[in-house]
Amino acid sequence: MAAQLALQGRHALVTGGGRGIGAAIARRLLAHGASVTLLGRDAATLAATADALADAVVPPATLGTVSADVASADSVATAFAAAAARAGRIDILVNNAGQARSAPFLKTDLALWQGMLEVNLTGTFLCTQAALPGMLENGWGRIVNVASTAGLAGYGYVSAYCAAKHGVIGLTRALALETARGGVTVNAVCPGYTETDIVRDAVANIVRKTGRGEAEARAELAKGNPQGRLVQPEEVADAVAWLCQPTAGAITGQAVPVAGGEVMAG
Repeated sequence: MAAQLALQGRHALVTGGGRGIGAAIARRLLAHGASVTLLGRDAATLAATADALADAVVPPATLGTVSADVASADSVATAFAAAAARAGRIDILVNNAGQARSAPFLKTDLALWQGMLEVNLTGTFLCTQAALPGMLENGWGRIVNVASTAGLAGYGYVSAYCAAKHGVIGLTRALALETARGGVTVNAVCPGYTETDIVRDAVANIVRKTGRGEAEARAELAKGNPQGRLVQPEEVADAVAWLCQPTAGAITGQAVPVAGGEVMAG
């Protein structure tokens, strides 16, 4: 039981925690005994997810929600203060909030470019700045950035998203070096195409633009995975939970692909 509850007494905040990978990560961290705060923009979605996760809470741990736009410094500061007031210092930060929009490079306007950077990269920056001081003061912390295989490789028609996720991995590596002696680890997980709302939107986009059926569109996305399938949110969550364990203290600055062998980080 002690190993199972290795995160008991720790407070984890998961951005983009209302659905998909974020909700799966929250469930895994709760199962390890952590208190969890779900952060997202939609209060109703967060409340519904918290209700669905209630069975995973291991007392005396708690589960709560805060609403914020991760691209807004003021919004992040307010939300993180509220989370800390509810459940104490944030020991674990999972930067999962993100968006993906596609367009050929020459049709990528400045608004799309800035939007992808703001949510995927600036949001990670702002949330990390909010949580890191408390971790360093306590001498222990875990930061896990949910990046993408798009942060390790190039994909056509998503140049802004690729640039943002490459930035997340660069930030991960730089910050890992800065915090290496402070008891804080900083890592990234890089999912391939995962069974989430983002992939469902991508499937719908392929169907709309090409006239293919949904099954054919899903197969098109899955064919880049040598296992021939989409990744499941729970598989990403397991990788994140592993990096948050006390026994993962020697692992920092890494970008771990969760993609069935599609990308092999060296």
